[in-house]
Amino acid sequence: MNNLEIQDRKIENLIYEIRGKQVMLDSDLARLYNCKNGAKTINQAVKRHINRFPERFMFQLTYDEYENLRSHIVTANNMSRVLPYAFTEQGVAMLSSILRTDVAEEISIKIMDAFVLMRHYIGNNEFRLSNVESKIIEHDNSIKLLQDSFNKFEDKKRENEIFFNGQIYDAYSRILDIFKEAKNEIIIIDNYADNSLLNIISKLNIKVFLITTNKYINKEIMDKYKTQYNNLDIIYNNSFHDRYFILDKNKFYHCGTSLNRIGFKTFSINVINDEITYKSLLNNVKSIINS
Repeated sequence: MNNLEIQDRKIENLIYEIRGKQVMLDSDLARLYNCKNGAKTINQAVKRHINRFPERFMFQLTYDEYENLRSHIVTANNMSRVLPYAFTEQGVAMLSSILRTDVAEEISIKIMDAFVLMRHYIGNNEFRLSNVESKIIEHDNSIKLLQDSFNKFEDKKRENEIFFNGQIYDAYSRILDIFKEAKNEIIIIDNYADNSLLNIISKLNIKVFLITTNKYINKEIMDKYKTQYNNLDIIYNNSFHDRYFILDKNKFYHCGTSLNRIGFKTFSINVINDEITYKSLLNNVKSIINS
């Protein structure tokens, strides 16, 4: 900043922002203009020419504005107990034209320079702040875009996963996650389903249709299951070779191994996205269930 010194005070330090405007107080202006009666001289001059001072040139502070100013500025002890008047840059220019003091002309020029200096200072800081905010927004957007990309990658990864020999826990955990995606119904197709699958199904609170052979789950086992649980309908059918999970009739998984052999050999689980394929599968399954 340039040094605009008046009695060891910088004029720009006497410019405050009130109601979104840069203003100076009558008491400070009175000292700068060497008014013998202080702010009273300025206020009397204004009253004689009140038509030259609309509100955009001058306004009186409210009590709250005055108290807030008192708590934030160094000269609080020197401020009047009377609610002061604030003068905008236009108001100060008008005031200088009606005051008659020895230093009025010289001081007016310095005050105008101080207002210009403050506008320049605030403008630069607003520009810096704007740049900082823009960078933050840009940074946040980049993080969000990166996060979205990771999420999409993770979702894609979860749709098509491979499990290697020995990953028994991971494989079962993924199967449970898939089953939990269903809201109303699951159709499971697995020719080699056994009691381990019944243990999983017993914990599901939705309807389950199981299409399988009677090799491992026979009528006797099913009768025992139904004495305790009523969420499962079993359809004995050996027309399928592969294993499928159909969730709510709108999401289709292909599983490369029977559930009783999960994790013992390398296999994969994949989502079927081809509409023709999954609609054809669904129609075939429906005909079996309804037959």
